Amino acid sequence: MSGKMEGMATEDSELQTAAEVFDTGLAQIKQYVDILTSRGVEWGLLGPKEAPRVWERHILNSAALTSLIPEGSRVADVGSGAGLPGVPLAIQRPDLRVTLMEPLLRRFNFLSQVVEELGLGDRVDVLRARAEDCDELFDIVTARAVAKLPTLIGWTKSLFLPDGYLLALKGVSAADEVKGSAKALKAGGLEAEVLVVRSHPQAQVTHVVRVGRSN
Repeated sequence: MSGKMEGMATEDSELQTAAEVFDTGLAQIKQYVDILTSRGVEWGLLGPKEAPRVWERHILNSAALTSLIPEGSRVADVGSGAGLPGVPLAIQRPDLRVTLMEPLLRRFNFLSQVVEELGLGDRVDVLRARAEDCDELFDIVTARAVAKLPTLIGWTKSLFLPDGYLLALKGVSAADEVKGSAKALKAGGLEAEVLVVRSHPQAQVTHVVRVGRSN
């Protein structure tokens, strides 16, 4: 099979997986992917080399968080950037109230356009702010490629304590980050665990660090 045919087969497989993950939200998530791989690349929010693997690396990776978020949660996606993982979660889970938190104007404008174009404005807010400057309280805080765990905890703990959780999408070195965060965790009365989840049996695994108050 040629490389082109292999690529087409992979894309078809990813779309089939996405259809099962997003169900009635498939049209919206496809529209979002189109925005990411065109305007998102043009605006420098997604690297050109990321476009061919956007489904597996970005969309399905983000959707893996859904099993960790209780129904009806208020979710803050800090440093949302291009809207990952907040936008896929909002499309996948209409029961959630999502705030996309982004301090940089270009990214804030991009997110505002995305929310409007996807018709998500009734349950997704876009807030131009740094996490540490926000005085709202959320059930769940999500973060992807924002900062190392000790720094991230310092920025976000006031957003989810005392009863919520931070869900930080990390790579295979997640356990090492947890070990390196022992001082920050102890100082904040927090505990962390590494969870390995998938959005679908055919999707790649996602490593998530869940941080909450110590028992």
